[in-house]
Amino acid sequence: MSADKNTPHIGNIFMVVAPSGAGKSSLVNALLAADPSLALSISCTTRAPRPGERDQENYRFVSVDTFQALRDRGDMLEWAEVHGNLYGTPRDRVAQAIANDTDIILEIDWQGARQVRQHYPQAIGIFILPPSIEALETRLNKRGQDAPQVIARRLLAAGGEMAHASDCEYVIINQEFSVALHEMQQVIAAARLRYAAQSVRHADLFMQLGIRKPLSNAS
Repeated sequence: MSADKNTPHIGNIFMVVAPSGAGKSSLVNALLAADPSLALSISCTTRAPRPGERDQENYRFVSVDTFQALRDRGDMLEWAEVHGNLYGTPRDRVAQAIANDTDIILEIDWQGARQVRQHYPQAIGIFILPPSIEALETRLNKRGQDAPQVIARRLLAAGGEMAHASDCEYVIINQEFSVALHEMQQVIAAARLRYAAQSVRHADLFMQLGIRKPLSNAS
């Protein structure tokens, strides 16, 4: 675990958190299409694929036994049980991305986001909220992917999940999709200009200009 904290970090980790039905996956997919330089962390899950989902593209769909073996070997950056299924983030892809100055997106729940921060405190949280509970219920029903009892369970859990929006640095209300997407792009653009990253990418220029790392940031 300590190796993650001691590794030089250039690329950003963006954790996109939301209750089910808030539009998280649609926004992330649009973001990736608009910015090919972004990478996506492919999570492991024990749930069955939904219509149209593909293994290794949307998720890595694995058995409970396989998931537990990966977890027990320490190959998961984070994991959680959500709505009766196991979800987790493989560690290697995230570490490789940020070491190569690649920004990576994690679609994740609030429990997983807290675990990721234990390894990468600089990870940036973006919480996606629906404009209302009624809108959330409508979207879940329109999606047509879950049985009524599953939808009821997701709505019941949504309140507790949204209470953790304060864990994230940014909150985006997905009322109008195009506006929410633009706001996510603004967050990413701003993060790429942070001092810590710019001082590494442009080390020679910073040295020429006499800009030195503040003592408060020294590790």
